[in-house]
Amino acid sequence: MQKLLVANRSEIAIRVFRAATELGLRTVSIYTYEDRFALHRFKSDESYLVGPEEGGSHVKGYLDIPGIIAIAKKHNIDAIHPGYGFLAENSHFARACADNGIIFIGPTADMLETFGDKTAAKKLAVKTRVPTVPGTEDALSDPAAVKKAAREIGYPVIIKASFGGGGRGMRVVRHEAELLS
Repeated sequence: MQKLLVANRSEIAIRVFRAATELGLRTVSIYTYEDRFALHRFKSDESYLVGPEEGGSHVKGYLDIPGIIAIAKKHNIDAIHPGYGFLAENSHFARACADNGIIFIGPTADMLETFGDKTAAKKLAVKTRVPTVPGTEDALSDPAAVKKAAREIGYPVIIKASFGGGGRGMRVVRHEAELLS
């Protein structure tokens, strides 16, 4: 590995650049038009515009998988670090890197797909004997099944979406009466 692109911005990117420099890697930043004067752009060895050349969305470019891959291929980049947020947990991005011979610094696409599905992740944890908090292994949608599971687990319980959400949508339920509301 010789050249590392950080598919992120600001302090996140700068921290990765610092570590990469200590490892003797050449660093590459991407930036959107709105971030053309952002500090991370000037802290890397190379820097390239991603997204529209004149305005748009200040974050859209950081989500542009084909654009980021094109930059990596054009500039002989060996590896991409996603930072956190943006594309860090995107299995399509990890797969696009792998499909183009670029090292993705993070979990494999298969791992990201598994861990993005909370029920599959829980089943894998149980199967491999990783300690888990009490809960159901399968997704529940029937209110009666939710009540039954909550009684078995004991209150309070957290009700969470099976996919995505980033922590949004979780609901703490302290007693059965709250389940009905």
